[in-house]
This record gives sequence, C-alpha cells and structure tokens, in this order.
Amino acid sequence: MAELRTEEEQLDAIKQWWKANGSALLVGIVIAAAGVFGWQAWQRYQEGQSAEASNAYQQLIAIASSDTLDDNARTQAFDLADGLQSDHGGTLYADLAGLLEAKIAVNADDNDRALKALKDVIDNSDRPYMQGLARIDLARLQIASDDPDTALDTLGDSVPGALEAQRQNVLGDAYTALERPEDARNAYQQAQTLAQDADQTIYGLQLKLDDLGAEDAT
Repeated sequence: MAELRTEEEQLDAIKQWWKANGSALLVGIVIAAAGVFGWQAWQRYQEGQSAEASNAYQQLIAIASSDTLDDNARTQAFDLADGLQSDHGGTLYADLAGLLEAKIAVNADDNDRALKALKDVIDNSDRPYMQGLARIDLARLQIASDDPDTALDTLGDSVPGALEAQRQNVLGDAYTALERPEDARNAYQQAQTLAQDADQTIYGLQLKLDDLGAEDAT
C-alpha cells in the first residue's frame, strides 16, 4: 500500500481494505464462532440446531467464500441471511449471517445494506465478541462512507480485550479522516502496543504511524 498523504487516500484505502480482505474477514468470522463456544462446543451447537438452519448457514458460507458473485448468487445469499435472522433470531447463526451479509454487500458496493446488517448484529446479539466484530467493521464502513464522526460514536463502547487493538487501529483511522493527527497517532500507538502484547498482526499500522510523522512515532 502506497504512503497515504491525503484524507481522500485514507478513505479510499480503508474501502479497498474492506474489498481486498473479504477472505480474511470470512476466516475471522469462522474463527469467532469457534472462539465464542470453543471448537467442540461449536460442533455440538451445530448438531443441536435444526437441519434447516444448518443447511442455510452452510449454503451462505459457500456463497460468501466466492470472490466473484453474480446477481443471482448475491440475491440467494441475502435471502439466506434474511431467513436465518428472521427464523433463528438470537442464535449464533443469526449473528454470523449478519456479518456475512455485510461482507457480501460491501463487495457489491451496497453500503446501505452492509450498514444495516452490522447494526442489526450490534443491536440484537447477546454475544459481546460478535457485537465487537460488528462494531469495528461498522466503524470502518462509516469512515469509508465519509462519516468519521459517526465512526467515533460507534467505537465509543468497549469491545472484548481480544479486539481492542483493532478498535484502536480503526479509531486512528477515524481521527486521521478528521484531521486530528495527534489523536490518530495515540490511537495507532496503543493499537501497536496491544497487538504486540497479544502477538497479533495489524497490517499497515506502522505505515500509518510513519505517514503521520516518523519523528513522532515510537
């Protein structure tokens, strides 16, 4: 990723990140499911759900895994997500369907649908980790949609500790879009420290610090 010099470049980079990292987001969603329950518990959970929900979820995963979708496949995916959320609301399937729906919508440049899907997970899930994932992704999308002030509000609530480095990273993106470089630098530095302590990797973080001023980045 080239060095970022303007707010417009920052916003474009964030939007491109969403599109370029669809596969990584999908993997993260699957890992999140295992993390919420533990792998064996997640398997038992799947076995205990209705065959209809399980089949719909597997179809949705298969569609979301594709890098290119035609209109028919996209419509099918949205129908599956809507069905899981309406017929199995409150379940982990519904939460995962919302995140997958947002991922597919972003790739289709349907930001309104992605925003709604993520907000629904935040409002309706009773799983803090899933809410945290949705909150961070929602803030990214709000920044990409030229609404960094709302992104700051979205990130105002806490997230589970495992997601705090990502939250700070996106906070930095919001502050950068608002031309608040000192706040951005502080957020990026916190993200860097938290990521290092947790042995996490946040790609592009050092570049963001360098772009703000290498002499001030520590």
